[in-house]
Amino acid sequence: MNPTDPINALRFLSIDAVQKANSGHPGMPMGMAEIATALWSNHLKHNPSNPKWFDRDRFVLSNGHGSMLLYSLLHLTGYKMSIDDIKDFRQLHSKTPGHPEYDIDIGIETTTGPLGQGIANAVGMAISEKILAAEFNQDDIKPIDHYTYVFLGDGCLMEGVSHEVCSFAGTHNLGKLICFYDQNGISIDGEIENWFTDDSVKRFESYGWQTICVDGHNIEEINNAISNAKETTDKPSMIFCKTTIGFGSPNKSGTADVHGSPLGEDEIVKTRESLDWKYAKFELTDEIYNFWDAKETGASLNSDWDNLIKSYQKKYPEKSKELLRRIKGSTPKNFESDFDQFLKDCDMNNLSMATRKASKVCLDFFVKKMPELIGGSADLTPSNNTFSDSSSTFSNENPSGNHINYGVREFGMSAIMNGMVLHGGIKPYGATFLVFTDYARNAVRLSALMGLPNIYVYTHDSVALGEDGPTHQPIEHLVTLRSTPNLINWRPADLVETAVAWKEAIISTSTPSCLVFSRQGTSAIQRTSEQLEAIHKGGYLLKSCDNPDITIIASGSEVQLALDSSKELENDSIKSNVVSMPSLDKFFEMPEEYKNTILNTDKPMLVVECGHPNSWYRILNRNDKVLGIESFGESAPGNQLLEHFGFTVSNVVKMAKSLIND
Repeated sequence: MNPTDPINALRFLSIDAVQKANSGHPGMPMGMAEIATALWSNHLKHNPSNPKWFDRDRFVLSNGHGSMLLYSLLHLTGYKMSIDDIKDFRQLHSKTPGHPEYDIDIGIETTTGPLGQGIANAVGMAISEKILAAEFNQDDIKPIDHYTYVFLGDGCLMEGVSHEVCSFAGTHNLGKLICFYDQNGISIDGEIENWFTDDSVKRFESYGWQTICVDGHNIEEINNAISNAKETTDKPSMIFCKTTIGFGSPNKSGTADVHGSPLGEDEIVKTRESLDWKYAKFELTDEIYNFWDAKETGASLNSDWDNLIKSYQKKYPEKSKELLRRIKGSTPKNFESDFDQFLKDCDMNNLSMATRKASKVCLDFFVKKMPELIGGSADLTPSNNTFSDSSSTFSNENPSGNHINYGVREFGMSAIMNGMVLHGGIKPYGATFLVFTDYARNAVRLSALMGLPNIYVYTHDSVALGEDGPTHQPIEHLVTLRSTPNLINWRPADLVETAVAWKEAIISTSTPSCLVFSRQGTSAIQRTSEQLEAIHKGGYLLKSCDNPDITIIASGSEVQLALDSSKELENDSIKSNVVSMPSLDKFFEMPEEYKNTILNTDKPMLVVECGHPNSWYRILNRNDKVLGIESFGESAPGNQLLEHFGFTVSNVVKMAKSLIND
């Protein structure tokens, strides 16, 4: 075997797969092959036979367009990634899509492709490792002890989210985070010196990172750099790897031509000659496979950890019991019964308050009950009410703290939360104003795509927030969130609905939740036991009568307006049902039979919600109406704005009568 064959195996599996698909990015795998070899063959702690081993090192391919490098590594080291899967690159329902998609069963730690989010996820993984290590490691036994490694490129560092999270990582001394910057100077549009001239070394030094510069094609230098980074425990490390994109291609290396297009058959022949690669397409020798096979080593490392855990269980039985529960992701003992009592107390002692304050009441219960709840806010903690009575601030002095001050980093916060969930053992919630979901949108989308049960807390939910004006008043935001697949949104009306929303978000295992709360006060609503039980279904009858003339549907702070309007209609002998719809998304998951009992589609329906109306047309008939807002807001006191936009009893009554008369 030629000594370079194991390295070139990565290159040619990638080259041939991209060529077969006639689509993909061969340049990065060709350029980072030595870096991947150094890390995966000499340092990475993992077990292909047990990809979910909790104390494994995490590997994140932030420059996800180079996905074939990851798939090649997974195939060669022994994961459930066959040569046929490699040949199936970018085909329908394959294990090898164009960009990596989260599938821990085959060793893919996170979905990447939107540049910058992989490194953000990795920061979240490193935070989780640090928090759990601080809580569970003992002087003599350390069950949590692993690294997070990241491959990233020029594009990742151009994205603004990289600035958000890398600054944060340096501030928090994430010494278990080690990144490799593929510094090839090329992106899709060509040589980046025309648009990206940052001194990245100084940039990362200013963040508080260790910086190491190496020849990205020199394995010895790379190995030494990794060892140096592992020895540096008080700061994250960025290893700057000077590489040639498309290394080995005689005519396309170092150019944008090899970034995002197949090499072409003629150039592949020349590249085979250039790199002395004597094998046919997708052909590898047993010697190459033996070099890469990590199953035996991985099983041994995993077994050592299993034995360590047995010792940990004997010496620290309570700690180990809690750690294993957290790893498993189960709720604490008596969670359901304790919540049922809490909900009864909320119902019995329901008070008028803003739902953001109601959220704080709920957090005081849940955070005390569940130590895995790690909260935070993008510099709006007092406004979001996310610091519970059981919270302490995460810091270098307090690494086991359960509240993170993210600073003004909505995107970074959300992407970090994705990484925290992916790591395991942590249930994060993060908060900002609803209007600023615009900043966080792509990370929220990825959490939905991956099925990560993040909890997003969004306050100041309508124009009723008042004087801050249209820049801070959400209009279209709920529509956008509700249109996202696999995302459950809650907009509760009072303390009781808020408690249910929090509980549903906490017990979710494969769906992120957005909890949308008001700044303005809401009324305490009285409910029957049947209504209390129905809240978790997303929509339920709050007021019902025989043969109603109209059904009024509302969410959040507008539910009380709907009830008041229904009462006013009674004065004119008009009968109405009132539906509280805290979660339209959850309601749509219910059986048709249930939905039909709630919505009387044979009679007119009127929706009242202080936001854009488009969400609601899925449940309405052609002639039904929505009282919503289709313009931007204004700067004025909240009560004045509600009247200005028609959120008054008189206007709701007027609209209801017009529907009935039509």
